[in-house]
Amino acid sequence: MTRRYEVRFEPDGRTASVRPGSTLLEASRRAGVSIRTRCGGVAGCLMCKVRVSDGESAALNPPTQAEIRKLGSQLSEGVRLSCQARAMGDVTVNVPEDPLKAAIRKKLAEQQEDDGWS
Repeated sequence: MTRRYEVRFEPDGRTASVRPGSTLLEASRRAGVSIRTRCGGVAGCLMCKVRVSDGESAALNPPTQAEIRKLGSQLSEGVRLSCQARAMGDVTVNVPEDPLKAAIRKKLAEQQEDDGWS
């Protein structure tokens, strides 16, 4: 029987069971979690950033040379590229809100607030 790891995606709370060495991007697709990417998973676009807590970084492979070059000091804050980070244990990953969705949500909240003052 092949060992599998559980990757949990927050804030959705969705999980995927993956084989060792699967990327977080692959796991997100299995879990039905949308992580934006434009480069096809080659560390070119930096759109697939996720965050892992300090205690969970050991459940991932060490940062690749591409991540070290592209992320620099963000690595020490738990930021990883989901196309490069590979599951080596059970891990919980925080997926930032899509910037377009965040802008729309903010605009809707402002409109609701304005309507409340009418």
